[in-house]
Amino acid sequence: MLLDYLFSDEPDTLPGEFSLVRVSRRAMATTFEVAIPVGTHPNPIAAAEDALDLIDDLEDQMTVYRDHSEVTRLNARAASDFVAVEAGLFELFARCAIWTKETGGAFDIATGALTKAWGFYRRDGAVPPPGELIDAMRATGFRHVILDEARRAVKFRVAGLELNLGAVGKGYALDRAAELLQSKWGVRSALLHGGGSSVLAIGHPPGDGRGWPIRLKHPSRPEESLGVVRLRDAGLGTSAATFQFFKYNGRQLGHLLDPRSGWPAAGTASASVTAPTAAEADAMSTAAFVMGAAGTEQLTRLRPALGAVVLSDEGRPPAAAPLPSDGRRSAGDLLAFNLTPEAYSPPVPHGPVHAD
Repeated sequence: MLLDYLFSDEPDTLPGEFSLVRVSRRAMATTFEVAIPVGTHPNPIAAAEDALDLIDDLEDQMTVYRDHSEVTRLNARAASDFVAVEAGLFELFARCAIWTKETGGAFDIATGALTKAWGFYRRDGAVPPPGELIDAMRATGFRHVILDEARRAVKFRVAGLELNLGAVGKGYALDRAAELLQSKWGVRSALLHGGGSSVLAIGHPPGDGRGWPIRLKHPSRPEESLGVVRLRDAGLGTSAATFQFFKYNGRQLGHLLDPRSGWPAAGTASASVTAPTAAEADAMSTAAFVMGAAGTEQLTRLRPALGAVVLSDEGRPPAAAPLPSDGRRSAGDLLAFNLTPEAYSPPVPHGPVHAD
């Protein structure tokens, strides 16, 4: 897990003691969990189970690993004709189109062909032959996707293009589950996560209006913290090539591909982004990983609702520096953007801090 939420093991984090009803389930090749504070809802287990049932249904709709899923059927037919899709899925595609434009293509769900060319679809990564990579790039990019809002239908301009919601699906599922918990069950305080890399907060924990405290873990040294982010009615996504990668000519190439170049993104160890929704947080953390710190700074200037913590490759989290007037905080190779001191606490220094 790249994220961890903090409770009784951090005495200074919360002013009061409380317990959680935690219900979890496997979905989307990871573990989803709904945590509801004890005493805040009359039937937390039933509410959580209902939310997890919805996540199961959404996986069945979005996965590219099941032949009957709506996305798989869309990929098989949309190069030939317009294909009508469910309203929520169409809305997600429309939002992804906007995010692709805002990130200059660093986030793009029309990368299924590229993912397959690199072997990451079957979790067997390898550098593709040049011809295969060229063919995959020709079938990559949301610019080749036509969205017909009136008919709520999708068509591809090129053959071989495939949509893959892996970079945004977990966050979207959390958003939909949270909507269900609030509208149907009246839940006002809860924390949801998918696999420890996607988190969504409903309200705040009992007795602490600052929000739910989430520890960011170092991607390769999980015992080290990259600081604590507090979430309140917001999402948090973290991207890192921690588990899917292979070695090539002495380099570590991970599964997070740069859709613009066709090669694995390089130069970033991890990128965490806060956003109004978990889907957007997932999408923008993927973009931040691809763009690196400089690109993330530009992105957060464009989108003030976003906050970000970016760790450069090979970086270690030393002591945090003061917050400059431009809204950026630096801790060596660790940079935070658009996060106030109340929203983000940098890691504790490993040793003495010496002023110049």
